[in-house]
Amino acid sequence: MAQPPIISIRDLHKHYRDGQGGDLHILKGVNLEVKQGETVSIMGASGAGKSTLLHMVGALDNVDQGVIEVKGVDVSALPAEEAAAFRNATIGFVFQFHHLLMDFSALENVMMPMWIREGSTRPFEKEAEELLDRVGIRHRMNHRPAQLSGGEQQRLAIARAIANKPKVLLADEPTGNLDEATGEKIAELLLELNRSDNLTLVMVTHNQQLARSMQTSCMLEHGQLVSSTNGSAE
Repeated sequence: MAQPPIISIRDLHKHYRDGQGGDLHILKGVNLEVKQGETVSIMGASGAGKSTLLHMVGALDNVDQGVIEVKGVDVSALPAEEAAAFRNATIGFVFQFHHLLMDFSALENVMMPMWIREGSTRPFEKEAEELLDRVGIRHRMNHRPAQLSGGEQQRLAIARAIANKPKVLLADEPTGNLDEATGEKIAELLLELNRSDNLTLVMVTHNQQLARSMQTSCMLEHGQLVSSTNGSAE
């Protein structure tokens, strides 16, 4: 019997008001199903709604119409507090601009989701150190984000994103601010996590080569999502 999709998006709509009070219909009936362990890229022009779509999947933005289910839970209907708890336990985020806590060390940044999950500041140093080791920056664990390079900051952000062993990782232009060589290393790290942890990866990117390395590529145009399978992807 086939397993149900880990992400199911049905008839999703999103509106915004423009500066003159007019209606901007950004997403117009988007549909998408993502299997557990699948890698998916989302491409499209600036302003097409790619980040908006990702944020709604992660229960960071409200849905105007439609349903988004993650692990069978309708995240589009969750109250704010329940959405935050579900997000912390089930979904990891990697953003273009990191959103790291600049006053805390790398180790403390990784422990933060664990503290939120447990509702306490009990020690999680061992788990956090192991995660920093996985992403290759254990030797920088006592440094603050401002003391790290751009690539190291993104590795730290990835370690933080997987701190609570999420089933889904959402990445919004994770290589967008990095040079080509560093971006390739970050992309390979994300794909390695997908392979080793059966982690579902949904990534917004402008990088066509990176998009083709995903199993499924999606193009968001005129509020609609068109997907295709990449035969060369692993």
